[in-house]
Amino acid sequence: MVISGSHGQRHDTAADAAAPPDSPTTGHLRRGVPATSHPSPVPGRRLRLDSALHGVGALVLDWDGTLADTHQARYRALSQALAPFGVLLDEDFYRARSGRPVLDLLSRLPVPVPADRVREASARLLLEHLRSGHLQPVPATLALLHQARAAGLPCAIASSASRRLVTTGLRALDLEHMFAAVVTADETSRGKPAPEVFLRAAAELALPPAACLAVDDAHDGIAAARAAGMPVLTLTGTPPVLVIPPPERTVP
Repeated sequence: MVISGSHGQRHDTAADAAAPPDSPTTGHLRRGVPATSHPSPVPGRRLRLDSALHGVGALVLDWDGTLADTHQARYRALSQALAPFGVLLDEDFYRARSGRPVLDLLSRLPVPVPADRVREASARLLLEHLRSGHLQPVPATLALLHQARAAGLPCAIASSASRRLVTTGLRALDLEHMFAAVVTADETSRGKPAPEVFLRAAAELALPPAACLAVDDAHDGIAAARAAGMPVLTLTGTPPVLVIPPPERTVP
């Protein structure tokens, strides 16, 4: 069975084509829109690296697809885990729901599958990838993370993935020391688009959510950050750049 659905988050915009090349001082951030604690709601505009963190008390990052370039590895792992049950996972369906915990995503398939078995098989394949030495960070997010740490800002991870996957990936990228808090699906009862993971991250940093800048590449992650009361950036384009996301939409 082929599972299909709506398209995902990363779309090139007219601003992508019109924007000048990134300079060494702006890195992979879109120019022209400061990302303060209350950013101007102008989607698709380039942000300056030196202004993205203006007025921000902390940085809270999603893991998969935001800090770590794991989209294809996660899609392949879940596809392989579903194959024995006759399910061919359409990538558009997956991408539109990739910000959710895997059990939530599996519950939305039109055919029943043994979710715990599929999740475990997918996790084993992902762990192999994370330990293979092939994992790469997303450059735009990594640059923002280094900028935040250089400015003395505390940073946290707020992920829909399991703790073992996130911590294995952070070790593989040698980034564990950059984060004061790591909150995953293992510590939350409701996954994105519910705001719990972002609220817990802010609480562990001992800061109000409005003081934390969130970055998430997925529709559900953006919705979760907004529901938590955090200003949020997302990623778009190839290579990905950081932008203020457009108004949220609902993905079933």
